Amino acid sequence: MAAAEGERMRTIAGRLIRFSLPLILSGILQQLYNWADAFIVGNVEGELALAAVGATTTVVGFYLTAITGFTLGLSILFAQRYGRAETDRLARLLSTFALLLGGVFLLLAAVGAAVTGPMLRLLHTTPDTLALAEAYLRIIFAGIPFLAVYNVYSAALRGIGDSRAPFYAVLLSSLVNVGLDILFVAVFHWSVAGAAIATVLSQIAMTLFLMVYAARRYEMLRFRPGRGMFDRRELAEGVHFGLPPMLQSSVSSGGNLVLQNFMNGFGTQTVAAVTTAYRIDLIVMLPMINLGSGIATLVAQSCGSGEGRRAGRILAVGAAMMAVVSLGMTALVIPSGGHLIALFGAGAEAVAIGSRFFRCIASFYLVYGLATALRGYVEGTGEVVYSSVAGILSLFVRILLSYALVGWFDNMVIAYAEGLSWVLLLALYGGHLLIKGRRTAASRGK
Repeated sequence: MAAAEGERMRTIAGRLIRFSLPLILSGILQQLYNWADAFIVGNVEGELALAAVGATTTVVGFYLTAITGFTLGLSILFAQRYGRAETDRLARLLSTFALLLGGVFLLLAAVGAAVTGPMLRLLHTTPDTLALAEAYLRIIFAGIPFLAVYNVYSAALRGIGDSRAPFYAVLLSSLVNVGLDILFVAVFHWSVAGAAIATVLSQIAMTLFLMVYAARRYEMLRFRPGRGMFDRRELAEGVHFGLPPMLQSSVSSGGNLVLQNFMNGFGTQTVAAVTTAYRIDLIVMLPMINLGSGIATLVAQSCGSGEGRRAGRILAVGAAMMAVVSLGMTALVIPSGGHLIALFGAGAEAVAIGSRFFRCIASFYLVYGLATALRGYVEGTGEVVYSSVAGILSLFVRILLSYALVGWFDNMVIAYAEGLSWVLLLALYGGHLLIKGRRTAASRGK
């Protein structure tokens, strides 16, 4: 019995690794081509241009997290349907939300481009970076609708178990972006505008690749242009799964705008240091983020096929793997964070600030990893509303702590407040599953 259980656990670990590894690699590549803008701009144009690109991060993030939040819910729906063998409904779900999100974010991107200047001034973007940040952001908005469509296709493919396709798409996008960055910024000297154009063109290439891949590789994802592309029944169910995480992501992005405004008050050196540090921090956290996505997808497929016990095993294996990964990332980042920031052309003061930031934030990676594992399980079982509420509450606590503790930690409060919000998130997910487990045990006892 013990040997059979051990074999089941090893099988689950293998599936998690095979599913999560391409997501991790694609996430790293995606961040690397975001790095390319900052790296090339910082080294060719200088620290001022680097800070200008960094100052747009939270604005772009407001759109991107809304898209990825919604499609996170969609991927769970795709996975549950795939687990239930309802493959005949997948194409209608895909076409409905490719049209919907593509159209909605086309409109929202146009609005964003029209109010770029006032939006950056509202965030107290430093005067010396304002013009460059505005030029960069206006162009970046052109790629937002393509990212919306890309993420719908990526959600569908992840839901049916294909995590390799996003890797192929992002690999193509990364090569295009880096090549065009070098051409437009280093050769043509188009400054931040050249970096933005390179990014948008690479996003278009990535989206078109994934659409063609899905249509050619999977008959269940093929649909014909026409009246049947938009299905109200699919719309209702997809919104039920996608809207809560989208609202959470949007609120989180709004909170990040507040935090960006808060951070801008520390001056250009801190902005350059911390925004660059967050680029590195995000790529370091990708193994944890994508392992959490793997847990959510496999749990959703198991729940869809009625294998609740297997879902519990996935959580146990996933949490153990997450602990190992998060501790490894902590050991990697603390000694090397400052050196990585220096690669972006930041000055000595910014490097020192960034190094202190990493020593603070990396101390909480284990907490974040375990919270992400529990989140994957909760969302995989379909409890996206609870997960969204927990995420919003954690954000509010992070903002409150940022302002409340600034007198003690100065500009390092940004790291400490985020780490403590992860502690709250772990408690919310862990407490929820503990209470749910006790209720289930009590009902079985009756």
